[in-house]
Amino acid sequence: MRADRIFAYGATAGLIGDLLLGDPRRGHPVAAFGRAAAAAESRLWRDHRGWGVLHTLVCAGGATGAAALAARAVRNRPALAVALTAAATWSVVGGASLGREARAVGGALAAGDIELARERLPHLCGRDPQALDGPQIARAVVESVAENTSDAVVGALVWGALGGVPGLVGFRAVNTLDAMVGHRSPRHRRYGWASARLDDVVGWPGARLTAALAVAAGGRPRDAVRAWRADAGRHPSPNAGPVEASFAGALGVRLGGTLAYGGRVEHRPVLNGEAGREVRVADIERAVRLSRRVSVLALAVCAAGRLARGRRAT
Repeated sequence: MRADRIFAYGATAGLIGDLLLGDPRRGHPVAAFGRAAAAAESRLWRDHRGWGVLHTLVCAGGATGAAALAARAVRNRPALAVALTAAATWSVVGGASLGREARAVGGALAAGDIELARERLPHLCGRDPQALDGPQIARAVVESVAENTSDAVVGALVWGALGGVPGLVGFRAVNTLDAMVGHRSPRHRRYGWASARLDDVVGWPGARLTAALAVAAGGRPRDAVRAWRADAGRHPSPNAGPVEASFAGALGVRLGGTLAYGGRVEHRPVLNGEAGREVRVADIERAVRLSRRVSVLALAVCAAGRLARGRRAT
């Protein structure tokens, strides 16, 4: 069986597994990688970019290399290769968990339980929930759904189409490292620089595909394109900007503005500010549904692209 078909079949099975079953409840490979990366940091940490580069190479390179060895071991056994691709896809994508956590916060807000919503919000993002009221929490959830559609689903599928199982695993390893050390805390400002910059690079294609698919699937294509073109470049993140702006336009809401991370306040530009309205609780469900449509379309695009590349190579 050709490699393009192995990816198409395996990625489809893996995404279906995620949508139906969610993340593994125990022994999640991403959690295991996180523990290994934390252990490596405890030994390697210095307040220096060079040591951060070494940490990134050891962790991301080690995970990608292990995935390459596994893929090589089953390359002549198509059924096992499909199964490995399916297992890797299921392990690295997180669309079901993303939707579940977003809906949990939305449900708490709908019930008027602001304290429960604040308690659940850290499962989605690193903002200080005590500094947020109901509408601000709803906005944070929609922004997190948008950004994580790219980080937790589409980006992995793009790199899986490009590099098979090593691409899937490598993308998730880089993205996880960025979440762990890529933020601008005093401890990680220099040490996490390499992980943050590498995440910007590997996240670039998935973010643009996510934004384009949000335009196609959101029901407001002109508004989504306008918000993307007008506001994406104003966002401090080169990849979150296009995704959040296109989601804002597609949903007809305003995103961005003032937010707080661990006591540090940021004043970000407003996305879709002229045409959008304040985020409401009901918009959380709309964002989750848009995320689901974007994820399915991303699978179709990535599988079709990989199959087309395989046909040209034969």
